[in-house]
Amino acid sequence: MSDLLRRILFLPEAASSLAPRVDRLHFFIIITTFIVGAGIGLTGLTFLVRYRRGRVDGPAPAMSAPRWMEAAFAGVPLSFFLLWGALGFEDYVWARTPPREAMDVYVTGKQWMWKFAYPDGPGMVGVLHVPTGTPVRLLLTSRDVIHSFYVPAFRVKMDALPGRYTEVWFEAVRPGRYRVLCAEYCGLDHSRMRAEVVVLEPEAFETWRARQLSEPTWVTSEGAAEEEVLGPLAREGRVVAARQGCLQCHTLDGTPHIGPTWLGLYGREEPLASGGSVRADVAYLTESMMDPLAKVVAGYAPVMPSYHGRLSAADVGALIEFIKSLHPERPEPPPVQEPDYGPLPR
Repeated sequence: MSDLLRRILFLPEAASSLAPRVDRLHFFIIITTFIVGAGIGLTGLTFLVRYRRGRVDGPAPAMSAPRWMEAAFAGVPLSFFLLWGALGFEDYVWARTPPREAMDVYVTGKQWMWKFAYPDGPGMVGVLHVPTGTPVRLLLTSRDVIHSFYVPAFRVKMDALPGRYTEVWFEAVRPGRYRVLCAEYCGLDHSRMRAEVVVLEPEAFETWRARQLSEPTWVTSEGAAEEEVLGPLAREGRVVAARQGCLQCHTLDGTPHIGPTWLGLYGREEPLASGGSVRADVAYLTESMMDPLAKVVAGYAPVMPSYHGRLSAADVGALIEFIKSLHPERPEPPPVQEPDYGPLPR
């Protein structure tokens, strides 16, 4: 039934876990409005034929509808609108809450192309590879004007804004190639701003990713006793941090300094000088680079300059990946000691 309705309404195939949820609500609204509209039209046609004007014998009698009928005329449509709103809100919350295990991909819109960067792999232009059955969170930004990342088969659409990150997630359910369009007019070649999502089986995707990561890079963190592997994007973030002077105020080993340490910063609740707290996620880290005085961490002077116009979207994404890679070392668990039961009986 769903496939038939999709063909009737000229909808693309449903290739993500979100698509059936969107289509069910769409079909419900379309069918309900079609039935109500047909009923109103037939009722009007019947009244037009049955009660067409003939001879005028006298004034028409005064008529009034009972209270229950007036309540039904107002209550029934309102109940349908409230039901649609409740179902839509449930799907909206689900669609706006990416799973914790989602794979992150940085997406940059630029006149007129889409660029994709994996935290542990190289960047690509125009092609996004993802595995089936795995939630993928897209962190979107723009280098110039407002763009909108739209995959019709996934029922996914989100604006990419210059100077900040937005996010959207999806889970592809079948292998294939799916078109990516820009749904926000962005200039002369807006209609040519296209890309594609290549969905692979998990084994094929791991093979592809292993081929991209065939040459891992080893670096040594300052103050660390052991070496650790950083992905190319995080490694680039370290270079950006050194080039922009970030490491003059922020340490990488937990030592207090002019600004908060980056060690274990990502995901941490930071108290604010204005009261309350903020979670150091992608949105906050991006905002703190562009507008550092908006949310000042308690205990630190508001001396950080704005990097708006000084950092590209790629630089911001690389810095965030570098900060995410700085995890404090977890202490070794204490050894398990067997209790002393005394001498065993013979």
